Amino acid sequence: MTANLFHILETGIADPHATAIETAGGERISYADLIARTGRMANALAGMGVKPGDRVAAQVEKSVQAIILYLAAVRAGAVFLPLNTGYTSSEIDYFIGDATPAVFVCDPAQVDALADAASRAGARIVTLDAGGQGSLTDAAAAAPADFATVPRQADDLAALLYTSGTTGRSKGAMLTHGNLVSNTTALRDAWRYTAQDVLIHALPIFHTHGLFVATNVTLFSGASMIFLAKFDPDQIIGLMDRATVLMGVPTFYVRLLGDGRLDRGRTAHMRLFVSGSAPLLAETHREWQARTGHAILERYGMTETNMNASNPYEGDRIAGTVGMPLPGVEIIVTDPDTGAELPQGEIGMIEVRGPNVFKGYWQMPEKTAAELRDNGFFITGDLGKFDECGYLHIVGRGKDLIITGGYNVYPKEIETEIDALPGVVESAVIGLPHRDFGEGVTAVIVPTGRDALSEHDVLAALDGRLAKFKQPKRVLFVDDLPRNTMGKVQKNLLRDRYADLYRG
Repeated sequence: MTANLFHILETGIADPHATAIETAGGERISYADLIARTGRMANALAGMGVKPGDRVAAQVEKSVQAIILYLAAVRAGAVFLPLNTGYTSSEIDYFIGDATPAVFVCDPAQVDALADAASRAGARIVTLDAGGQGSLTDAAAAAPADFATVPRQADDLAALLYTSGTTGRSKGAMLTHGNLVSNTTALRDAWRYTAQDVLIHALPIFHTHGLFVATNVTLFSGASMIFLAKFDPDQIIGLMDRATVLMGVPTFYVRLLGDGRLDRGRTAHMRLFVSGSAPLLAETHREWQARTGHAILERYGMTETNMNASNPYEGDRIAGTVGMPLPGVEIIVTDPDTGAELPQGEIGMIEVRGPNVFKGYWQMPEKTAAELRDNGFFITGDLGKFDECGYLHIVGRGKDLIITGGYNVYPKEIETEIDALPGVVESAVIGLPHRDFGEGVTAVIVPTGRDALSEHDVLAALDGRLAKFKQPKRVLFVDDLPRNTMGKVQKNLLRDRYADLYRG
């Protein structure tokens, strides 16, 4: 039997007439409509020459048609590559040059800027705008709805998601049909998802959280989602009386707490609030529970593994922890130097093994071998410990990863851009506690002289060079960077020194 994610989704639909997606404008798309639309889109992709195993890349705004594109690519046996809408043309050049997609979908306004990159990669470029219109939609409208879903095995690739690299070169995480299906069913069961659920979908759909967790879990449950173009606190507050689930990043909950209408009455119809993609402050957890009577359920995942652990649906959801391993997932804490498993309570490297763990990095066998052990455990780069109740605590991250507003940012990429600027001797980029974003990207620079450059100069120079979420929120100047006896910059001392920068 085929393990194609779409085939499993399609054959599991109990009520084809049930609403799968409802837009903010009131349009309702049933499961039967969704099947027909993905059929047309899959036929359109096949007509463009897309074959099983080919990559279909997309840098498009959030729309129902973008979700249909994802499902159609998977249905056609292709490998879907979603790209952050904040990436610049130079960043996109690398991604599509590395992935060499057969088709690249972008906004019509970006065609001129991205056409050369698509041509170099050998990709056919088609368009899709924020309203779901473009040459791709036109091609799908002219295609038949019937499409025989391409058989795929569990080990075949379904998606390719790029995650930042510590040396500045991003890595393409290869996710299989088996990875996505196993994680979807595990989350559906763990979070007690049913066809009666209504999700407020306010997340972006170019990363794991919004595309695979929110979308896949909802559709595999036969549930429905109210599909919002972006996070809008006013919209979300107004929808809570007819929805049951909200999935978000910590920023969502902080901003919703800023709305005076949020109270127990407003959230009475809701059954579940999920937070992920960045650490949720214990303060936010406590304030949310006091205001609404609901304990936010925090979970732990990453691009390479999807979700690994979750606080329980029934039982204590403990602030500052990410809960326990999901069914079928093994998590151990090891000595970073020896790889030996550490006892409960000791801090070490978090390693994960299970059907959710990715196949490896696209065209990077050495990197894959370095991070995927022979025994199947993936070395996450995160530091943590298990407490006496079996809950996992994330206490830090290796490689200085910054998670800001749910997005992963690696300092090296930003430091490379800053160090190339006139007037800069060297720089260090760190993440500092930020109530709104979890962590604020912060640049600490040693200038060539007192008046060599200003904060405004640096920010202006980076504008257009890096995606907005990567750009520093503040730029600080120092005489020198702290170093240990080996000459390595001690970023921990910088984080301690400026820990209160964004507070108050």
